[in-house]
Amino acid sequence: MKAWSGRFEKTTDALTDSLNASISFDCRLYEEDITGSIAHAGMLGAQGIIEAEEADKIIACLKDILADIKAGKIEFKQENEDIHMNVEAILIERIGDTGKRLHTARSRNDQVALDIRLYLKKEIKEIRGLTLNLLSIILKKAESGKDVIMPSYTHLQRAQPTSFAHYMMAYANMLRRDVTRLEDCLERMDEMPLGSGALTSTTYPIDRWRVARELGFSRITENSIDGVSDRDFSIELLSDLSLLMMHLSRFSEEIILWCSWEFKFVELDDAFATGSSIMPQKKNPDIPELVRGKTGRVYGSLISLLTVMKALPLAYNKDMQEDKEPVFDAVDTVKACLPVFSAMLDTMTILPENMRAAAAKGFINATDCADYLVKKGLPFRDAYKLVGMLVNHCIKTGKTLETLSMDEYKEMSDVFDTDVYDYINLDNCVQARIAEGGPSKPSVEKQIASVKEFLNKRGETA
Repeated sequence: MKAWSGRFEKTTDALTDSLNASISFDCRLYEEDITGSIAHAGMLGAQGIIEAEEADKIIACLKDILADIKAGKIEFKQENEDIHMNVEAILIERIGDTGKRLHTARSRNDQVALDIRLYLKKEIKEIRGLTLNLLSIILKKAESGKDVIMPSYTHLQRAQPTSFAHYMMAYANMLRRDVTRLEDCLERMDEMPLGSGALTSTTYPIDRWRVARELGFSRITENSIDGVSDRDFSIELLSDLSLLMMHLSRFSEEIILWCSWEFKFVELDDAFATGSSIMPQKKNPDIPELVRGKTGRVYGSLISLLTVMKALPLAYNKDMQEDKEPVFDAVDTVKACLPVFSAMLDTMTILPENMRAAAAKGFINATDCADYLVKKGLPFRDAYKLVGMLVNHCIKTGKTLETLSMDEYKEMSDVFDTDVYDYINLDNCVQARIAEGGPSKPSVEKQIASVKEFLNKRGETA
């Protein structure tokens, strides 16, 4: 018999039960549900709303139920709809009428709002830790690549010389923002909604702050209607996870390109690559490709929940049962991607000679050549046009700026002198970019130190 069946004369249709039930996916909230119920029962007893002995009996039984679930001794029933009613049904089955007192001053609406917050607070901390670990691996790669020259790109065309460390620190900054977004989300989520009731709280003299403290919340929700109808925290988390996955996807795309014979900047460890069923020579970057693909899955979760919530009147509506599956799937996907991506990156071998060879082609020191002329007194636009003519000449003659003779330089402009060769040297080009945030070694070391400080404040070491 349904807990709410008193109002009804007929039983629900089997198809209704199947669509209505959420136990198939919200069963993962069993520990949060029982933890919240233990805190609620303790408060009811302390406030004299139920007898203290009854509260103790409920709490003891709930602990036994939790242990039995963890031991695999309990099978949840679809007829009880969700994790909340399944736990309550088991409680009543074991201790009788005393178990029926647990739901005093509480609704499933504020109960589920509590459970999902408790669950996501835990998951955010785990995802944050995984992201910090990846950040520390990126930092280690940057430390080892400060002297490795490579081309940087715009429009996927070679643009200007940089260092591998500088390139890595771009992703380090993205992930640092991801960490702070997760922390901000966690801070906003840190409100305890239990006590909101169905939507207008309760007539019982409950102590919401006691429950909040016991469950590790820093504050309580201030409005009971908002307390049960708010899913901003889930949407915010999905947005944060989408950004995190977008950064992993961009990084994955780089690695996929770098693994190709056309680039060959890096070599993936055999443990993080796969072969072909027909082409024996293949070594495929499946891990970054999967991460890139799964990014769309996380995006889909965000769009799903935004769509569910976009036109719901206050307060709770059954549509909101659809909040959990996209959140669970996104959390699971991110937690699956981060560790394997981190391990792949950690074992990835960089190929400095190939990076350097690519940097030597494509005239990526052309801007430096133009800057050389500007420092000799030419207006930048005149210098820009002059170097463009030099590049055109190089293309026609099969030369580079480094291999042009001084006579060829002088034919273009008397401003050129032998010091131009030092100015367009790739190492010098990188080290001359002394502006903060640039690829010069002092600048990159400052960037690394900044992220190290960020990690150290969070108990991570690089």
